Amino acid sequence: MDLIRQNNEYKLWVKELKGLIQRSQIKASISVNRELLQLYWNIGKSIFEKSSTEKWGTSVVEQLSKDLKALFPTQHGFSRSNLFSMKKWFGFYNSSNLKIEKVQQLVGQIPWGHNVLIITKAKHVEEALFYASKTLENNWSRTVLAHQIDLDFFGRKGKAITNFQETLPDFQSELAIETLKDPYKFDFLTLGEKVVEKDIEEQLVKHITSFLLELGSGFSFVGRQVSIEVDNRDYYIDLLFYHIKLKCYIVVELKSVEFKAEYTGKMNLYLSAVDDLIKTENENSTIGLLLCKSKSKIIAEYALRGTTQPIGVAEYEILKSIPENLKTKLPTIEEIENELSETKSIVFPENTKQPKFDIKK
Repeated sequence: MDLIRQNNEYKLWVKELKGLIQRSQIKASISVNRELLQLYWNIGKSIFEKSSTEKWGTSVVEQLSKDLKALFPTQHGFSRSNLFSMKKWFGFYNSSNLKIEKVQQLVGQIPWGHNVLIITKAKHVEEALFYASKTLENNWSRTVLAHQIDLDFFGRKGKAITNFQETLPDFQSELAIETLKDPYKFDFLTLGEKVVEKDIEEQLVKHITSFLLELGSGFSFVGRQVSIEVDNRDYYIDLLFYHIKLKCYIVVELKSVEFKAEYTGKMNLYLSAVDDLIKTENENSTIGLLLCKSKSKIIAEYALRGTTQPIGVAEYEILKSIPENLKTKLPTIEEIENELSETKSIVFPENTKQPKFDIKK
């Protein structure tokens, strides 16, 4: 390492980085996070390029860390591991064919810890930029971001089987397709395999915050078991949502069994009723989402073919395995059943009557 420190090229390099850091410190008062990320990007770029042209080896980063700490004793972020992260950060995006300035502009808007997490977990640049964009769009914390990556949000987006291209106008169909995913992962539920729709429904409403997070941005909960009356007959929608970006209602029906073709018939009825009874003239056509325990891709596609109402079909997964160290902390099946029996339906605010929509043909 002493040989490295005596190298004139290395000394000039440290001097350049010193000036870079000092200039960044002056601007930091204007925009702390952005300037810090700009600094980290430039340091990472410099380390990456020097590693390619010089023959100093990886030990140079450890020496650089010591020198930068000595030069800036009150400034954090110059540890050996963080300098390696800066190098990896630049190298990760530099390996793509994308315009590096546009990449830098996007990733420079989210916190450093988020950026390190993304490049550590993402498999390729497209996935990394997706999570960076979603973090910025939804203001995700690092914990939420890690959760979404672990659940493979990127890999599941737009994967539900739908007929949206045939039933929705172009301006709405693309966003609607991207909005739905497959499968939906309800890992916050601890129900067993033999449960009915009501059990899942009650638990989803109880954990509505986690449920909305899994559904994605733009969803707003309207009600559970929403009653509609068609020709003097009562029907009940499992879960009703409103999507702010799509400007439409979304009917969600839960099935604890495999998808069956006849489910689309009942969903058609619900969508027509919501369009007639609830939707206003300024809102788009209601969309249906059938969440089933499993599905045959071919049967689902056949069932939706020729259907005039926009419907999507996707699977859901509940927690299948519980780590041994957590089992003692979770409630027993009897406790869950008792809790479910005492849980009241959550539809509308307390002291208000649940509306009943009536249509007679």
